[in-house]
Amino acid sequence: MEWITSTEQAKWVRQTAQPTEGGEVLSFGAPNQTVRGFGGCFNELGMIALRELSEEERTAVLDELFCPDKCNFTFNRMSMGANDFSAQWYSYNEVDGDFDMEHFSIDYDRRHILPYIKEAQKRQPAFSLFASPWSPPTWMKFPRAYNYGKLIKEERYLRAYAKYIRLFLQAYEGEGVHIDQYHIQNEPCSTQKFPSCIWVGEEFRDFIRDYLVPELEGHGVNTDIWLGTLNGPEGDHRWTTTRYHQYAGIVMDDPVCREKVKGIAYQWAGKSAVQMTHDAYPDLELIQSESECGDGQNTWTFAMYIFEMIRHYFRNGVSSYVYWNMALKEGGESTWGWHQNSLVSVKDGHAVYNPEFYLMKHFSHFVRPGAKVLTTHGPMSPNTLAFENPDGEKVAVIMNPYDTEKAITLESSTYVLPPRSFNSVRL
Repeated sequence: MEWITSTEQAKWVRQTAQPTEGGEVLSFGAPNQTVRGFGGCFNELGMIALRELSEEERTAVLDELFCPDKCNFTFNRMSMGANDFSAQWYSYNEVDGDFDMEHFSIDYDRRHILPYIKEAQKRQPAFSLFASPWSPPTWMKFPRAYNYGKLIKEERYLRAYAKYIRLFLQAYEGEGVHIDQYHIQNEPCSTQKFPSCIWVGEEFRDFIRDYLVPELEGHGVNTDIWLGTLNGPEGDHRWTTTRYHQYAGIVMDDPVCREKVKGIAYQWAGKSAVQMTHDAYPDLELIQSESECGDGQNTWTFAMYIFEMIRHYFRNGVSSYVYWNMALKEGGESTWGWHQNSLVSVKDGHAVYNPEFYLMKHFSHFVRPGAKVLTTHGPMSPNTLAFENPDGEKVAVIMNPYDTEKAITLESSTYVLPPRSFNSVRL
């Protein structure tokens, strides 16, 4: 038995179960979906921040994130081209009208993204990766802008974009980085001032079926196609006409897509659709693809909210929870002018481990790929996620959201949880 607790004042503290009687009983129930893993996103501004650290301290941060005996991040994300935490807009081919992709190149990624990924690979033997674009090359869009518009739905553009995707997957494979999953579009419901592109369900369906599947299979590319990363439905105030039925329902109703699409990824307002999707396709793998990002303040209160999001997603069928920025400079400012949280902040040349680092570690350090999500019962069940690892070991991750201690009894031992704490109990 092992019990680790974290509060705002004292993080990652080993505790001992108490003989106290009368704790609220928390029990485990039936196993559900299989866990794929936990991870974060390799963003350009993250590696730029890490390079402000000394080599010794940068090594320590990367060890903390990826080594199996620490955070053990196994399932991670990257963007295909620029996202809102890139240093600038770029794609892999901005040469107007290059339908044959003669000028395609991933050279830009050699500066920061590829080194960042390879540092993780060195540390994590179970490393896996998925990718999604924020925008196609601007010349493939109308209006021609990285931060608005749609992919031009003409034959030559659709074929060229499928080839662009295939070349990206092959180029990374050539660098020793296999991309396990390709997700069609980041947040297709929303047009942003940073790189973005609007898609609707029918466009996803037709592109997957008629262009992307033939292109990848015709060239022997061994990457799974996923529908994601979806940020609808109606809860997304930025695009109020999108609904669950306009994405998963339309795409998965097509027999080719139902066979070829291996999973669906949700984030942000997609939390409103994940339960409906799991109900409709209980055998289809779902993941949470981007943790909500905060405001750069990195507060304990926001970390407690993120615990609720992790629980919501896992209790509604996902196999994975993926954080957004693993590292940023203090304040977490995007190139496009807002601030977001990160697991680690770089301040005055040193690393600061933020509350959400410890929250993620409370899960990822203990819960192994291949674990089963367990149902739980009892008054503290709304604040608990439980898992059974492949070796039969059980793990309960419990938040005490209250301002007072909370005693719980779990398999004949009682644990007095500190106020406003995260707790991992391994049995």
